[in-house]
Amino acid sequence: MTTSAPLLIAILRGLTPAEAPAIGLALLEAGITRFEVPLNSPRPFDSIRLLAEHYGEQAEIGAGTVVDPADVPRVAEAGGRLVVAPNTDPEVIADSLELGLVPYPGVATATDVFAALRAGAQHLKIFPADALGTAVLRAWESVVPDGTAFLPVGGISTDTLPTWIRAGAAGAGIGSFLYAPGRDAEEVREIAAELVRAASAAQQREGSES
Repeated sequence: MTTSAPLLIAILRGLTPAEAPAIGLALLEAGITRFEVPLNSPRPFDSIRLLAEHYGEQAEIGAGTVVDPADVPRVAEAGGRLVVAPNTDPEVIADSLELGLVPYPGVATATDVFAALRAGAQHLKIFPADALGTAVLRAWESVVPDGTAFLPVGGISTDTLPTWIRAGAAGAGIGSFLYAPGRDAEEVREIAAELVRAASAAQQREGSES
């Protein structure tokens, strides 16, 4: 269980540099302060750089789908602070920490969880969350050190997010439910605000039942 505000990461797969400032502002206005630009997006480092230049003092910005350690310094050079991956690669984790970045390795098994923790990660991305379910989160939380933050990614929406928060997730990464290429910034703002409300309400309910 987490007592801080839910940690929500906007996964901006397909974002273009031209869209980045407006989408970043919409997310901030709705209360989401962590942005991830997957590296299989068009010109991802340009988008990261633009987001960092515009909102770096208000938001934590970084890259997703980081599977090559060589990309970690490029994230730092672009002004990014987050390194999100679909898998657990100790080299990506170590390189991120060495540069002062925050790694979010993907975990799907207990072996992944403990490999990521040994490498120094504290934020673990449960992926694919929709296939794994909340039972794995409850099981893993019973055996990991205090301070470990689990964030499900995959199939997260206003319907599924509260279930994960009540199960003990620190937050979540939200992809196509929140943003898809070409989606209007106002629509993104509205969806983001709904997600923030859903996460906060679920966390308050969890706290009252504890």
